[in-house]
Amino acid sequence: MQSSKQQSPTKFIVAGVIVLATVAWLAISGSRDSKSYYVTIAELQKMGNKAYSKNLRVAGNVQPGSIERVGTNATFTLVELDKTIRVDYKGAEPPPDSFKDDAQALAIGTYGRDGVFHASQLQAKCASKYAPAKPGQTPTGNTAPLAAKAA
Repeated sequence: MQSSKQQSPTKFIVAGVIVLATVAWLAISGSRDSKSYYVTIAELQKMGNKAYSKNLRVAGNVQPGSIERVGTNATFTLVELDKTIRVDYKGAEPPPDSFKDDAQALAIGTYGRDGVFHASQLQAKCASKYAPAKPGQTPTGNTAPLAAKAA
């Protein structure tokens, strides 16, 4: 004799499809929101209204004398060729130690209608301190061999 309480497999299939569809939707919408597009300063300034709705990455050199720090925040100007953009960095972490005048910096955030790039993340490379000497130029800094320093 068969039990009258047999479960229909259709209920389980429908529930499984709903769960999978929800997980897929969350994965797709989450990855779309976290994407950030790399653009040059010139490209950013030509994007028009599209620039205001995307997460972006913008790189350039920090213009000497433009850095203003307040706590963990900083405002500064990035320069790329003949284009500049003002950046307002508000992050949980202070700017990295290598963030100085003439350093290469990468700002990650959004472009505001005020013409300012609002960064939530900031990365910086050392300024030209470690760049190779130009031909015919003597390297600067202490270049004594390590063995001589230890003596």
